Order: sequence, then structure tokens, then C-alpha cells
Amino acid sequence: MHFPVQIPVGSNAIYLHTITESLGMFAGFRYFLYLRKKEGDKIESPNRIWIIIGAIFGAVIGSRFIGGLENVHDLLNAGNTWLYFYTNKTIVGGLLGGLFGVELMKKIIGEPTSSGDLFTYPLILAIIIGRIGCFSMGVYEETYGLPTHVFWAMNLGDGLLRHPVSLYEIVFLLLLWLALIKINNTYPLQNGALFKLFMMAYLLFRLMLDFIKPHYTLIFGLSTIQLTCIAGLIYYYRYMLHPKKLMAYPLIKIYA
Repeated sequence: MHFPVQIPVGSNAIYLHTITESLGMFAGFRYFLYLRKKEGDKIESPNRIWIIIGAIFGAVIGSRFIGGLENVHDLLNAGNTWLYFYTNKTIVGGLLGGLFGVELMKKIIGEPTSSGDLFTYPLILAIIIGRIGCFSMGVYEETYGLPTHVFWAMNLGDGLLRHPVSLYEIVFLLLLWLALIKINNTYPLQNGALFKLFMMAYLLFRLMLDFIKPHYTLIFGLSTIQLTCIAGLIYYYRYMLHPKKLMAYPLIKIYA
């Protein structure tokens, strides 16, 4: 396999990542619309539209802001700071920025209902498709792992055997998707609990995954993304310490 993977288009070629990035967003949104029609929505359409707008703007800003802070040395030496922020992005920043944008928008429009559950599976699908593109870039995008001697290590384009961290993430997301379906079908969850479970699991996974990725160390041996993950986990700490808060009603009532 040669990296980066390109798709021939006439006499030219286009990076597979360019295709999957757009495809992931399209497929995720179409899946969201399908689930909304199939399962219904506790939020009225006008408010849901405003929530989506808040999510989009929050995700774009958060993704670029955290992505731009990922390597402080490069940021300080960038010729155009605004361009540097625009061209650097990260999913972790996008997720937390989107969360902030949604919560802010809900405050503005006065919507009290949790809105994240319908986004959960479409987000997983979009990230999986996007990570396929990240893997196709090899070492030509900063989504590769450290050199390693494990038997499944891969040459991602620079002659070194590395952790294929994009593939790790794809496998993790597929398993998480199945686990969330099982949990949702087994336990009576509160509205919004599914999204909270996804966020907690993904942030914890990314916190650990970035230890085997090359990164700029900001403080305490941690990268900007890892510190952002920790901040997100602190936001959800009450659910991590008391998982029963995610239940619609006490389990004792289920099995009584």
C-alpha cells in the first residue's frame, strides 16, 4: 500500500482523505435524518435547526482552536496566525466545541431537553469514515503512531514500522457503537445519556491513544489534545463517579 492514497480523476488525482472527509459529514447527517424520522424527536423542528447551527459553529471553532494549540512552537512561528488556526483541526476540539455550541444555543432559545442522543450514532459513523481517510494519508498527516515492534505495525510511508492509530480508532468506534446499542437496548437510559456515554468513552480512549502518537508536550508530559480530553472528562465527572445518574429510574425497579 502506498501512502498517501490517491484516486485517479481523469489526468489528475485526488487524495482519498479529501473524499472521506466530505463523505463522512454527508453520511453522518443523512443517518441523523434517518434516525430522527424513524425514532422521532423530542425537540421541535425549529429548535432542532438552531441546535444543529450551534453544533456546527461550535465544532468548527473548537476544532480549529484546539488544533491550532496542538503545537505551540509551530503556532508561535507561524507567518499567518489566523491561517494556521484554520488549517489545523482536531476531532476532540470539534466534539467539545460542538457540545459548547449546542448548550449555548439551547440557553439562548430556552430549550431544556437533552439533544445529543440522536447525534451519537451518526457522529460515530462520520468519525469512522473520516479516520479511513486519515489512515490513507499515512505519515503525511499527523494522525499516525510512534514506531513500534508489535507484529501488526505498519509502514505508513516513511520506512518505519508504526502503530496504525487510525485503525485502532476505527476498531474502537465499531466496538463502542455495538456496546452503546447493547446498553441502550438493555437499560432504561435518561434522555441524553447515550451521548454522554459516547463522549466519556471517546475522550478516555483519545487520552490514552495519544500516548502512542508523536505530539508536542505542553505540560506534565501531556499534549494539548490530552489536556482537552481531561477537561472534557472533568465536565462529565459526576456521571463517571455515579453511573446511576444516567438511568431513567433506579435499577431496583427494573428487576423488582
